[in-house]
Amino acid sequence: MVKAIGVIADDTTGANDIGLMFSKNNYTAKVEIFNEDMNLEVDSDVIIIDTDSRLDTPELSYQKVYQATKKLQAIGCSSYFNKTCSVFRGNIGKEFDAMLDALGEEFAVISLAFPKNGRRTIKGIHKVHGKLLENSEFKEDPVHPMTESNLVSILQKQTSRTVTLIDLDTVRKGALVLKTAIEKAREDFNYCIIDSENQSDLTIVAEAIHDYKVLCGSSAIAEELPKFLDRTPVDSPLTDLNISNEHGVLVISGSLTPQTRSQTAHLIFSGVPCMVLDSRKVFTLDERNEEIERVSKETQDLLKQGKDVLIMADNRQEVVLETKEIGKQRGIDPLSISKMVSATLADITEDVVNETGLERLVVAGGDTSGTVSRKLGIKGNYVLKEIETGLPSGLALGRHMLIVLKSGSFGKPDFLAHAIDHLKSLSK
Repeated sequence: MVKAIGVIADDTTGANDIGLMFSKNNYTAKVEIFNEDMNLEVDSDVIIIDTDSRLDTPELSYQKVYQATKKLQAIGCSSYFNKTCSVFRGNIGKEFDAMLDALGEEFAVISLAFPKNGRRTIKGIHKVHGKLLENSEFKEDPVHPMTESNLVSILQKQTSRTVTLIDLDTVRKGALVLKTAIEKAREDFNYCIIDSENQSDLTIVAEAIHDYKVLCGSSAIAEELPKFLDRTPVDSPLTDLNISNEHGVLVISGSLTPQTRSQTAHLIFSGVPCMVLDSRKVFTLDERNEEIERVSKETQDLLKQGKDVLIMADNRQEVVLETKEIGKQRGIDPLSISKMVSATLADITEDVVNETGLERLVVAGGDTSGTVSRKLGIKGNYVLKEIETGLPSGLALGRHMLIVLKSGSFGKPDFLAHAIDHLKSLSK
């Protein structure tokens, strides 16, 4: 019988994403935000620690993942999963190494494909909605620009351990053949990346790898793994949400991805009031405080009227470029500017929530989700229901509220509108 499954995720939305995959199989999944003094309890089938380390230095991300893995090891987890971005952004080599080092292991299987979200791996080459990774929108990522598509090469540049690949032809020969190939790879390599093009491929992969101690990659494989695990899920503690807030739903957007741009545009077009944060005013204390007060006050008034409200950083190209230029003149790098904007949005959110007692919140953007959660004292959440592929709702830990934390690059154009309706239906 499998004990608790321990997961490390490098950002908040990714943590919820993989929690959702397990919860779709009636597993109870709980996300907790990492801190060095955290005390874990085995009160869920899947325990996920969000290290929020994707934007950290490689050295800091290693330390976080090492310590978080030790926390999971201490409560007796029987298997471990290192959840990464589905296009390998982040400090993947350091984080994979940290988990192996903490566990005293020397082998992990990696599945990065996420077919339902357009991520496919064939012969080790990763594509996003049919485009080579190096030609996708992730090429322009401000922190981790993805300039190549070969997953073995990407990972090998970040680790001194050895990396290999098992291709799609082997996968499609079935789980037994694949398992034999993995065992052969284990003799000479530390990391084994496995191709998948569609969900059926992932089912074969899951059958072959479900009993390996350390798995890594995107969340998609976690939808298939429970089919092969000998486990009796615990009863869900989420029987009574008791959310009866009459205010509108607040949506916070700090992401500049094309997906989130289209989602905020759709929400505005549908008539949801929009408060725009001028990112050019986050650099001086007086201007920043004026922006916080302006946006917060107008938002509170609308929410108390029962209206839904969108608060977003100004995503017009000219404003984004001007913000970067102001930062450059002040010696501030783009990553730090992004964090300043997220912190300002978090301060506004805290002010609004404290003044209104708001209990329904949607946040778009991985870094913004993590920053807002920490500001509100949210220590994690139980994963509730799937709204759209890879995008669940949650019941917050540390503050009584329903939340949706959305990865910037996930979701259809009408996702934010669906998320609002979803939270309202839950609170009925």
